[in-house]
Amino acid sequence: MRILVCVKRVPAPGSRINVTEDGLSVDTAHLGFTTSPHEECALEEAAQLIEEHGGSVCVLTVGPAEAEEQLRYAASVGGTDFSLVLNDTGQDWDPQQTAASIGEAVHQLEAETGIFDLILFGNESADAGGYQVGVRVAVALNRPIVNGIKGIEVEGESLAASREVDGGIEVYSLPTPAVLGIKEGINLPRYPTMKGRLASKKAEIQTTETKVPAGTQRLVRLHRPEEKVTETEVLGDGPEAATKIVDLLDELGVL
Repeated sequence: MRILVCVKRVPAPGSRINVTEDGLSVDTAHLGFTTSPHEECALEEAAQLIEEHGGSVCVLTVGPAEAEEQLRYAASVGGTDFSLVLNDTGQDWDPQQTAASIGEAVHQLEAETGIFDLILFGNESADAGGYQVGVRVAVALNRPIVNGIKGIEVEGESLAASREVDGGIEVYSLPTPAVLGIKEGINLPRYPTMKGRLASKKAEIQTTETKVPAGTQRLVRLHRPEEKVTETEVLGDGPEAATKIVDLLDELGVL
């Protein structure tokens, strides 16, 4: 199988996110970056598929030169080929421009090495959470897509892709080539081995630039909600706390 996995460089989950003064971007001064978690699972699923069926895993990202870090990580956990679509503007492209750039890059890669049987995206990115890019790319390539995938089985020239729904599981049969949006939890991503880390330093990364116009979506502003601060008060210990508890329950109106 020939599989393409599209990943995104995002701030490490759990980081304190600050917004720049103009409210239009994330202040990255003190942030660490990683691969979006859904896409880590997509990469692991691709690695497992080629271990079972043979083939290759090409990993593609759209981002700054620093996104090479995420591609080298992918090399340490099962990726075999790597492509960076350079965005050196200092700002994330909108979903339309990102999808158009990926679509153009896919056409270039497939012209060079052949059609991808399967293209995997994360169900949504950990930062923007727009759910758009994978769908837009699939439509542009005229290939079927299903999101929210929690299981993949190869059935000859087709795939059985399953996802959880209320009360059960839906199973879709898709002819290849196809596109799937992978949801976190489909597997447990592996940790890179020392051998994998050493090999990743030697991985050859193909850097390309695409010429697609900006989309029509415009970011108005980013809003960082105020943090909720909770305080804990110890009312007492033992019998002497009883009166305070009664007073508190009375204050809450439950007596």
